[in-house]
Amino acid sequence: MPLDLTPAPGGRRSSFRVALRMARRDIRRHRRRSFLIVLLIMLPVAGMTGAATLYQSSLRTPEEIVRYELGSAQARFGALPVVNGKTLQDPLNDAVVASSTGNVDPDFIVTPPEEVLPDGYEVLTLRQLQLTTRVGEALVPLNGVQVDALHPAFAGKFTLLDGRAPESGREVLVSRGLLERFGLDFGGEFTTSAGTFVPVGTLRDADASDKNSFVYLQSGQVPATALAAERPHSVSYYLVGPEPIGWQQVREANSRGVGVLSRSVVLDPPPMEQRVVPGAQTWDTSAETWTLYGTFGLLGALALLEVGLLAGAAFAVGAKRQVRELALLAASGAEAPTVRSVVTAGGLWLGSIAVVAGAVLGFGGAAAAVLWVRAAGSARLAGVHGDPLLTSVAMVMGLCACILAALAPANLVARQALLGALKSGRAPAGSGRRANMVGTVLLAAAAGMLAAGWLLGQSVKDPDRQAEQLPLVAGLLIGGAVLAVVGLVLLTGWLVGLLTSRTHWLSLPLRMAARDSARNRGRTVPAVAAVLAAATLASAGLVLAASQQAVMRENHWWSALENQVRLPLKVDAPVPADGGRQPSVAVDPAELSSRVGQAVDAVAWTATITAPAPIDCNFGPDVDMSVPARTEDANCLMYSLAVPEEHRCPMTPQRRLVDPKDWRCRGSMIRESASPRGIVVGGEKEIRLLLGTDAGADALEVLDAGGMVVTNPVFVRDGETTLLGQDVRTQLQSPSDGSMVHETVTSTALPAVAVEPLEAVPYFGFISPQTAERLDLRAEPAELLVQLDRRPTAAEADAAAAAVAGVYQQPGAGFWVEPGISGDNQWMFWLIVAASALITLSAAGITTGLALADARNDHMTLAGVGASPRLRKALAAAQALFTSGLGAALGTIGGAVPAVLIAASTEMRTAVEVPWLQLLALMLAVPALGSALAWMFTRAALPASRRALGA
Repeated sequence: MPLDLTPAPGGRRSSFRVALRMARRDIRRHRRRSFLIVLLIMLPVAGMTGAATLYQSSLRTPEEIVRYELGSAQARFGALPVVNGKTLQDPLNDAVVASSTGNVDPDFIVTPPEEVLPDGYEVLTLRQLQLTTRVGEALVPLNGVQVDALHPAFAGKFTLLDGRAPESGREVLVSRGLLERFGLDFGGEFTTSAGTFVPVGTLRDADASDKNSFVYLQSGQVPATALAAERPHSVSYYLVGPEPIGWQQVREANSRGVGVLSRSVVLDPPPMEQRVVPGAQTWDTSAETWTLYGTFGLLGALALLEVGLLAGAAFAVGAKRQVRELALLAASGAEAPTVRSVVTAGGLWLGSIAVVAGAVLGFGGAAAAVLWVRAAGSARLAGVHGDPLLTSVAMVMGLCACILAALAPANLVARQALLGALKSGRAPAGSGRRANMVGTVLLAAAAGMLAAGWLLGQSVKDPDRQAEQLPLVAGLLIGGAVLAVVGLVLLTGWLVGLLTSRTHWLSLPLRMAARDSARNRGRTVPAVAAVLAAATLASAGLVLAASQQAVMRENHWWSALENQVRLPLKVDAPVPADGGRQPSVAVDPAELSSRVGQAVDAVAWTATITAPAPIDCNFGPDVDMSVPARTEDANCLMYSLAVPEEHRCPMTPQRRLVDPKDWRCRGSMIRESASPRGIVVGGEKEIRLLLGTDAGADALEVLDAGGMVVTNPVFVRDGETTLLGQDVRTQLQSPSDGSMVHETVTSTALPAVAVEPLEAVPYFGFISPQTAERLDLRAEPAELLVQLDRRPTAAEADAAAAAVAGVYQQPGAGFWVEPGISGDNQWMFWLIVAASALITLSAAGITTGLALADARNDHMTLAGVGASPRLRKALAAAQALFTSGLGAALGTIGGAVPAVLIAASTEMRTAVEVPWLQLLALMLAVPALGSALAWMFTRAALPASRRALGA
C-alpha cells in the first residue's frame, strides 16, 4: 500500500491549535518571564493610549464648547481684533482670526458689539473688571466679573458649588481661590475698589480654574467710576432666544470688527469654502495636527522597537530552553512551520494580553487624571475623550512588536538540525548574512536620503521656496534617520563579531564578555539594539530640543536682562469725572525701592534710570495739530533711531527673512520702530547695569564728546547715528513694509559707536546728561531698575505687586520679572538623558542576568579551576559595559548626526546647538553607571557543583 503524503484537510488549523496549547502551557510554566514580556509591551501601549486620551481631553468637543462658554444662550458677541473689514473668524472660536487679507485699512472703524446685536433676544452682559482689595497698607489686584451668573441661561457655564445665591446688594459670589487666598469665610466682609461685600457662595466658571481669585458682581453693585475705567473689549453680550444665529450673520459681524460665538455654527460649522475671504491669507492648523499625530506615532514606534528588542532577548532565552521539547515535536513528524508557530504563538498570546491591558490601563489612567483635574476645578481638561484611531494603532503596533520579537528565535529554532538539538540542546548561532546585507542596503539608503534632504534644503536660498519644500526636506531627513536606526540594528550582530575579533589587548573579563556576546548573539543583539534605539531617540531629542531652545532664545522679547524689573517713576493720574486730563504723578524712587526690598529678600540692587521726558499728549480726532509737538505743558514726541536704507533687514515678498543670520536682522530694537523708553540718559554705570556688559574706552570717549552709544550696529553709518523725534499724534503708512508709523518732526545726527548688550534688551542707546540738555530732551528720572538674585516665589511676587500697587495707588500696577529662558529648560535635557539611561540600564541588566544564568556551567568550571571570586562580578560589569557602551555609542552618533541635519535644514537652521555635556553623559556616564551597578549587585561567589568540588 503506497504511503499517502497528501496533507490532511484542516491540518494547518489543527497544528496551530496545538501550537497555541503548547505556548499557553509554556507561559504558565514560566510566569516570571511571561510577565516581563507582557510588562515590556504593555507600558508603551499604555503610554501612547494615555497620551492620546489626555491630548483629546484637552480639546473641547462642539457640545462642550457651547455648554461651557454659552450655557443655553444662542450666541456671544464681543470685540474681534481686526485691521480691516475683510476678515473671518474661526467658527469655533470668536477671538481667533482664521482668514484675512492682512492689509491695514486706515478708514476701517470698528463697530461696538452692542450696535450689531440683532433684535428679538434677551441680552445678558458679562464684563471683566480689574479691581483691587486692600491687604494691610497695599492694594492687591483682583479679578472681577459683572454678570448675572445664576441666570438659567448660564447653566453649564457657571455652577454654584457651595453656599447660596446673593439676596442683597452687599452679598456676592466668589471663587474658591479667593476664599483661600484671603482667608475668608462665608459671611465675612472684604473690601474692594468696587465696594465692601459679603461672600455667601462659591461659583465655578467652566472657563477658569477654581484656584483663581474672582468676585462675581451684579450690575447694580459696580460703581460708575469702575465701569468707566474698563476697556470696551472687556464686555461680552450673550443672546438668549429661540432663533439661532447663522453663519451669514457671523460674517456680517466680522466685517464690522465683532466676533460671534454661535451655538448653531459651532454645532454645524460651515463648509471650508465659506470660511475663507477671497484673496485672503488663511491659517490652517491641520498640518500641526498631523505633525502631532506623526510625532506620537514615531515616539511610540521607537518605544515599541526598544521594548520589542528586549522582549526578543527574553523570547530567545525561552526558545533556547524549549529546544529539546521542540526537537522532540519535530521528531514526531511536526513540520518546521509548526515548530516555528509554537514560539510565535507565545508572542501572540502575550502580545494580545499586553495590548489589551495596556489600552485599558492607559485609557483608565488618563480618564482618572481627567476626572481628578475636573474635580479639582481646573479648566485645562474638558472631559474624557478617547482617541480610537491612535489607540488602535498603538495596539496593532504593540501586537506586531511582540510577534516580531518572537519570530526571530522561532525561525532559529525551526532551522535547527534535529540530531544536534537532541544531543546538545543548543541552537547554533545563525550566520546573519541576510541581516547584514539588508542592514548595509538600508544604511546606504539612509545615507542617500540624508544627503538628498540636506542638499535639497541647501540648494534653494529663497526663504519662501524653502518654506514650500520644507515638508519634502523634513520627510527625507526623518525617513533617512529612521532607516539609519533600522540599518544599525540589523548590523549590530556583525559589529559585535567585528569588535570581538579585536579584543586581544583587553583585560580578561572584557575579553570573556566580548566572546560570550559574540557566541550568544540571540540575547546580545536585541539588548544592544534596544540601547541603540533608546540612545538614538535621546540624542536626536537632545539636539532638536537644544536647537529649539536656541530659536526661542533668539526670538524672545527681552523687557530687560534676566531677573530684572523695570518700574516706572511717573504714572498716569486717575481720570476725573469730567474726563479732563490730569498731569502724571511722580513716584519717589527711594520709597519704591524700600517697599520692594521689604517684600522680596532677593533684591541685589536697585538703580534709578534717567530718560527723556515721557509722552504727555492729547490724543483724539479733535486734537489741534497746529500746536507744536512739544510745549511747556505737553510732550507728543517719542524718540527712536533711524535705520539707514542699506542697513535694513532684507525681506521676501511674503515677509520672511532672506537670511536670518544677516547682522542687519539681529540684535536690540531690530523690530521696534519707536519706544517711549528707548533712549537712556547716563554713562558707564547705566550701560553696565542695563546691557550686562562694560563699555570700552572708545565708547566712553564718544559718549563724553556729545555722541551716543547705541545697542545695535544697524543704527550706525560712517560713525554717525540719527536721532528721530516722532509726533505720536500722527499716523503714516511706512513705504518699506506698509505698517503704520508716526511722522518724524525732528532729526539730529550724532557721533555713535555700538556696544551690543548681553541680550537684545529694548534700548536704542545712551547719551550723556550734557548731550540731553543740549538737545533739550528734558531728562528726568524715568524708571527704577530692580535686579533680583533669583526668580521670586509666587508669594514674593504677590507681596511685591502689593507693595508696588500701594506706592502707585493704582489697581493695574504689578511686579513683572523678566524670566529669560537660559536655564528653565535644562531639566528637560536631563530628563531625556534619564529616560534613556533607564532603558539602557534595563537592557544591560536583562542582558547581564541572562548571560550569568546562561553561563552558570562555565562559571562552575571557573570555580573548579580556582578562579577568583571577584571574577564573576568583573564578568557582570564587563557584560553590562559592553552591551550599554556599544549601543550608546552607536545610538548617540546615529541620532545626533541626522538631528543636526534636520535642524540645519529647517526653520531652526539659524540656531543649531549641540548639547555636548548631555551627549557625553549619555555615551560615557550611563554605560559606566550600568557597569558599576552590575558589579555592585552581582554575587561575588562563583557557583560550584559537587562534582567540581570533588564531592
